[in-house]
Amino acid sequence: MPGSVPLALGLDTAGVQVPWYFRCPISLELMRDPVTVSTGQTYDRASIESWVATGNTTCPVTRAPLADFTLIPNHTLRRLIQEWCVAHRSMGVERIPTPKQPADPDLVRSLVAQGPTLPALRRLRALARESDKNRLVMATHETRAALVDVAFGATTGSELEAEAMAVLALVGLGEAEAAEVVGREERVARLGKVLAAGGPVEARVNAGAVAEAAASSSGAEARAALGAAEGVMEGLVALVEEKSHARAVRVGIRGLFALCLAKENRARAVAAGAASALARRVAEGGAAAGEPERALAAVERLCRAEGGRDAVVAGAGGGSAAVAALVRAMSGRAAEHAAGALVAVVGGSEALQVEAVRAGAMSQLLLMVQGGCSERAKRKAQHLLKLLRSAWPTTDCIANSDDYLQPY
Repeated sequence: MPGSVPLALGLDTAGVQVPWYFRCPISLELMRDPVTVSTGQTYDRASIESWVATGNTTCPVTRAPLADFTLIPNHTLRRLIQEWCVAHRSMGVERIPTPKQPADPDLVRSLVAQGPTLPALRRLRALARESDKNRLVMATHETRAALVDVAFGATTGSELEAEAMAVLALVGLGEAEAAEVVGREERVARLGKVLAAGGPVEARVNAGAVAEAAASSSGAEARAALGAAEGVMEGLVALVEEKSHARAVRVGIRGLFALCLAKENRARAVAAGAASALARRVAEGGAAAGEPERALAAVERLCRAEGGRDAVVAGAGGGSAAVAALVRAMSGRAAEHAAGALVAVVGGSEALQVEAVRAGAMSQLLLMVQGGCSERAKRKAQHLLKLLRSAWPTTDCIANSDDYLQPY
């Protein structure tokens, strides 16, 4: 609103001074969600959570060790801050909203202790959907292990299993729970069956999310076993093809990326249609917007597998379309993988090398070399510049310069 005072500036810029006891000792800004730690000091929740997340185990003010990391909401202080904001409304100060508190760990434990019942599982699912904080509270071995047991129970296709799988899809798996899934053939087979069953999209998406979580938390051998299971790779590819379902596309891309980290899975992925499906999403742009880095990283890896390069070209709509899509994708964190895939696509074709230059690859590659990319990304860009050198116009001064051409 006109004349309002931005809280991030501490409110002092408009002649309104915030009482020091309303400020977070870490950020020095007005506290929106004051919480008290074990030492009795109060901080803004976001600030103290960030402090702990970076590995600190002491109280920022007292430097005393934190006996535990429980954050207790300071409701009295929050109400006083809200009253102060209301009192200064005429000066442009906006009232801070009442924050929604994360789920009570005791409530989560109570719901888990009730055993496999639909009301308890639905309540857990509702809590997990509410916020990241709730999912963090729920991400304990006790909760996840109980959900795994229900999701992979004896009654295939039951409503209880479907509900437990939906909660697992939200809270994820740790290493221990991933081992409990991937280490048992019948559970891997269950994932493949749900993914490939052609049933409701939501059920397939949840199974795909659990498969991705299991692959991400496992080693190469477990990933290879998961990728070899009947229906898993094909089911993830089918999710990528669900253009009208954004979450399905994201889950499919993430799952294929995680599985393709294992070299043994890349030929299987190409055979299942993953290379062409991912290339289509990249070429369309919008559908892969949620996971562009993972989509391009998977495309780059699949280009190295037998038949992968041709599948990527076909999926994108032909050589020229594939080149144009990869050049467009050469920005941000995905640039490295787009450049790597482009090397494979244009490597054996002078005509496509000319297409890459016409599509503007040179300016993007020079930005990568000169910018803040990783050394690996710069090496890929330099290699591609060298590869495209013969396709540069002879009048281009860059074509006669070796400044940016280093060994790959």
